[in-house]
Amino acid sequence: MRIEVQKNDYDNEIIVGKVTYNQDLDYWDGRNYSCGSCGYHNGLARLKRPYKDGRLFVLIVGTDYQGEKDWASLKTDKEILNIIVKSNNLEILEKKGYKRLKDLYKKNNLKK
Repeated sequence: MRIEVQKNDYDNEIIVGKVTYNQDLDYWDGRNYSCGSCGYHNGLARLKRPYKDGRLFVLIVGTDYQGEKDWASLKTDKEILNIIVKSNNLEILEKKGYKRLKDLYKKNNLKK
């Protein structure tokens, strides 16, 4: 399934592209795969080309709730990296195309 990418969380008028839905940032909480918020799931995608302000990575938010729609928005490298660290899915940093996030992680020596 493809999801429209919004420029910001709060502005669903500006669509900057489409990405494939995934839940790559979910983690096992002892009972379910979750992003830490009941009924929601997080995924990560990368645009083919950076947006005009340089942002390249997209946070995908899926919902289990009827009547709510999955959505995606551009995030800064730092925002995305913090979400990855919190989810403890650091293996994502090894994916092709994610080198700039891996370099930022090393530079800041982030911990969960």
